[in-house]
Amino acid sequence: MNTAAALPAQPIKLHRFFLSGHSHRVELFLSLLGLPYEPVDVDLAAGAHKQPAFLAMNSFGQVPVIQDDDITLADSNAILVYLASKYDAGQWLPRDPVAAANVQRWLSVATGPVAFGPAKARLAVLFKAPIDTKTAIAQAHELFAVMETELTNKSFLTGNNPTIADLANYTYIAHAPEGNVALDLYPHLRNWLQRIEALPGFVPMVKSAVGLAA
Repeated sequence: MNTAAALPAQPIKLHRFFLSGHSHRVELFLSLLGLPYEPVDVDLAAGAHKQPAFLAMNSFGQVPVIQDDDITLADSNAILVYLASKYDAGQWLPRDPVAAANVQRWLSVATGPVAFGPAKARLAVLFKAPIDTKTAIAQAHELFAVMETELTNKSFLTGNNPTIADLANYTYIAHAPEGNVALDLYPHLRNWLQRIEALPGFVPMVKSAVGLAA
């Protein structure tokens, strides 16, 4: 752990859903930083995320949300940036302009190709969402082919050290088989996943026996 600020006075509350990759990327980072946190499970099936109390924290009605003392913050990637800026001294979010821009590039990938590829394919299988799975799976493989090339000569997405870019992209790719997206053709990508899983403090997201993971 390489902290830039003192530990929070009380555990950070993480409002999450246990099968949400967006929630997991935040929980993973909290664990890797060694920060005390309190998971608060949000009952999405009961519509708890659309109730006034939750909407007061995130008007979009989405998990995750954190409460860090008097700070309430939503959006998984925004939370990663906040935690790295407040509690880390520059490893996870480099201060160098070019390195920081490279991290941002992959944060954009997490909200674009990952969200519309492997995450969407998993959503269709796991939650029976009305999604064009053929297109989502094709987009996932297009993304993985690019990442396979990018990871040929480096350990992590932006170089030889992990950053929040890796955490933002990890979960939905690791769980891509749950959406019928195979990882067999991408050895460099699989090695990258294993390197993240070997980090001290790594915590996995619950695996679901669906799709190719059944």
